[in-house]
Amino acid sequence: MCHPGHRRHCFLAILSFLSMFARAGCLPRAAWTGCRRMGNFTSSPPLSSASCVQYVKEMVSQNCIVIFSKTTCPYCKMAKNVFEEIGASYKVVELDEHSDGRRVQEALAQMTGARTVPRVFINGNCIGGGSDTKQLHQQGKLLPLIEQCAPCCPSSSSDGSGSGRFESAK
Repeated sequence: MCHPGHRRHCFLAILSFLSMFARAGCLPRAAWTGCRRMGNFTSSPPLSSASCVQYVKEMVSQNCIVIFSKTTCPYCKMAKNVFEEIGASYKVVELDEHSDGRRVQEALAQMTGARTVPRVFINGNCIGGGSDTKQLHQQGKLLPLIEQCAPCCPSSSSDGSGSGRFESAK
């Protein structure tokens, strides 16, 4: 196949080929241990299941409204649009951009009984997904939930997304 003098080039070509498929998620984890199906490549070790549960608990306790989402999910967009429509600040955790997104999603499944996204939390309680959020809003039940959490939350957020404050437009 390869001329003895060109082995290095053949090796690099094969490595490049495998790398391309690994980034696309086409190789099993055993064949490419640096590949993650969801999230970014990172040099830090992955979070344990217990750490992911703790991460979710911290996000939910520090923010009145938290949406665990994926950037391309139409139901996630639906939930975000509801909060945008009513002018409520919220925190978004995009699992497909999070370095441990898959593990965080598994922790959410363990905690809420559902693996699908979005997982929407208000005042520490999971209210469900995008359809549930929209339905609560249409029934007039979403605003009262948000108003209950306004006094409990921090007044500012370091990233500007979702301070937890809600000013009712009464």
